[in-house]
Amino acid sequence: MPLPISFEPPAFESRTRRWREQRWLVDAVIQTAGIDWDQPRTMAFAGPCGVEALGDFHGVTARIHKFSDMHREYAAAARRRVAKAEAFEAASRTVAARESWFIAAQLWACARWPVFEINALHREYDAQLRHAYTRFAALAQRPVIRVEIPFGNTALPAWLHLPHVPAPGERCACVVQIPGMDNNKEQSVALYGDKLLERGFAVLAVDGPGQAESVVRGIHVTPTNHADAGRAIFDWLAQRSEIDSTRVGLRGVSFGSFFALQMAAAVGTRCAGAVSAFVAHEPGLGTLFGHASPTFKVRFMMMAGYEDEDAFDSFVRGFDATTFAPELRSPVLFQAGEDDELSPLAYTERLFARITAPKRLVVYEGHKHVLRGPGSVATGESPDHLYADWLAERFAGAPMESTREWISMSGQATVESVGGSR
Repeated sequence: MPLPISFEPPAFESRTRRWREQRWLVDAVIQTAGIDWDQPRTMAFAGPCGVEALGDFHGVTARIHKFSDMHREYAAAARRRVAKAEAFEAASRTVAARESWFIAAQLWACARWPVFEINALHREYDAQLRHAYTRFAALAQRPVIRVEIPFGNTALPAWLHLPHVPAPGERCACVVQIPGMDNNKEQSVALYGDKLLERGFAVLAVDGPGQAESVVRGIHVTPTNHADAGRAIFDWLAQRSEIDSTRVGLRGVSFGSFFALQMAAAVGTRCAGAVSAFVAHEPGLGTLFGHASPTFKVRFMMMAGYEDEDAFDSFVRGFDATTFAPELRSPVLFQAGEDDELSPLAYTERLFARITAPKRLVVYEGHKHVLRGPGSVATGESPDHLYADWLAERFAGAPMESTREWISMSGQATVESVGGSR
């Protein structure tokens, strides 16, 4: 009797030259350095959950020894957490249930991540993630609303988080959160103590074109379609009674740092301020796709709907923020690491120079792409408090001087005026 499974390798295993040639190196690095070889994945996904999730994530870490272990071990951990959530919910233990559903959603997101094609397994993990997060939203202590934003002949999936139940006639400022290529909208807002919600702002967490749930729907990324997405999002927010459409900002992280700037350029003065953090500003992303972990290119080809590598290499040259930087009309905040290994800082400096709107560049000495952990991020002002308070100032209409800032390893800030204010 034949086995009820297929031993055919996933199609993405042959998608790029570097992945074929360096696949064995990825396994070797995971064996020696662990699952955070390419980015601080454990911190990024466990962090929004709080300490309750540490056991789940560290337990997975101990069981993963090669790349193909990742999806199955995260899925197994997610199923264990789902069982807890269902038991808590059956016992009417609401707080415990919602925390477990939230943690399960993050684990399902991690299970989905290494499946670099939209196949049955990817769709299963995506459906499980949506179910877990929907259960969290139903039990949340504040409004968490599933929304669909019209986009051409389809819709972008999103979650609208409100800081509290609005009073009659109350309108909140809102921040549109755009995740990176390896992140998702469910990861964008912390379970408790979110920096934006704590300041009284609503958050619209969106999977843009090519990202997470959107690519499962067949919405692929192009060099320009986040501009269309930005216009669609701002038009949708303008119709929401809970949102003050005169106080809407943007924040994009990692590849989202490119997407958010493109959106801000497209919507003009409708954006109160745009934050571009953990930067991806190199035109054509040569460092990211040619020198960093080969997983990045394999994944982004899925996001763009490409199987032919040469065609993709031509396509990706169109990702160049300098082409729309002069069109930015809203204030901009850049937050970058001095030693960013995915997008060298020189490209951010060049982009910064092309922006004529009020602008602020904050560079953390010694830090790489992700501004987390020890060093200048810990000794200096927290990047999260900095961006959240900067947005609060923009919503309040505070004047802004254009500056370039350096946060040293000792935490000292050196500020240089670059002229212009608003």
